[in-house]
Amino acid sequence: MTADDPLANEGIGHVPVLRERIVALLAPALQAPGSVLVDATLGLGGHSAAILAEIASCRVVGLDRDRQALAIAADRLSPWADRVTLIHAVYDELPEVLDGLGIGRVQGILFDLGVSSMQLDRADRGFAYAVDAPLDMRMDSASEGLTAAEVLNTYPVADLTRILREYGEERYARRIAERIVAARTDQPWQTSARLVDLIREAIPAPARRTGGNPAKRTFQALRIEVNDELRVLQRAIPASLDRLDVGGRLVAMSYHSLEDRIVKRACQPGLHPDVPHGLPVIPDHLAPWLIDLTRGSLKADDAEIDVNPRSASVRVRAVERIAA
Repeated sequence: MTADDPLANEGIGHVPVLRERIVALLAPALQAPGSVLVDATLGLGGHSAAILAEIASCRVVGLDRDRQALAIAADRLSPWADRVTLIHAVYDELPEVLDGLGIGRVQGILFDLGVSSMQLDRADRGFAYAVDAPLDMRMDSASEGLTAAEVLNTYPVADLTRILREYGEERYARRIAERIVAARTDQPWQTSARLVDLIREAIPAPARRTGGNPAKRTFQALRIEVNDELRVLQRAIPASLDRLDVGGRLVAMSYHSLEDRIVKRACQPGLHPDVPHGLPVIPDHLAPWLIDLTRGSLKADDAEIDVNPRSASVRVRAVERIAA
């Protein structure tokens, strides 16, 4: 974000990933007066700000489970306050939120998944492995859910192995899990630096030479477990597609293969209905009701990655509803 950017806001160093491309994907569905965009993962509001600045007819309903992010986004979106409704909610609660607002179908839905830049940059949240901080990792730090420290201090080896393998795609999950459990008998887990050191020691030296910080996969797995991210996403995408109006568009930005796979599978029934091969006439109720706007997934180019390194792993999928 540059100083002459009309969306720049003092104190916000957040650069929305693929901002112009996301606006271009959503804009055609939001031109009619009274159109509604649900920003299901509002974060710091960068994408919503771009949409509001570009499309005067559009209203934004922004959801986030992080109260700190909502407060920052409210300030950022204040120039368009009459067209913005912000709700503290997890994105699988989208149908209930819309029902509470008296809104049926919507014209746009955006998911920017994973951890936000603010959560990564705030050392006290415990998401980043580059600084020593309390092992919290709750996206809503005021919630009563388990912290990452509590997961490390209470889960048995088998459960830790499972989440490291499934959510972090960690090759050495069992070895790391065993060492975590052994180490907590001497001292309970509290802060991140000790965990980073243990992971580094647990992974063989040749495997540490590639792929960046070896703690990345474990921290990702813990964050997903603490916030129940994948199960929430499995509920949220089908429910969101159900609330799309005809001509409405859903855009999902994923940052690792597990998220992207869930989005892809949730869209498949609408893109490719299960009908016998070679059927000469497809009945209307079995015809595709979504079209793929990105032809698979869209990635950031080198220019985008140079400006915003966090875009390197993004995969964007976008679909449009073409039938009720």
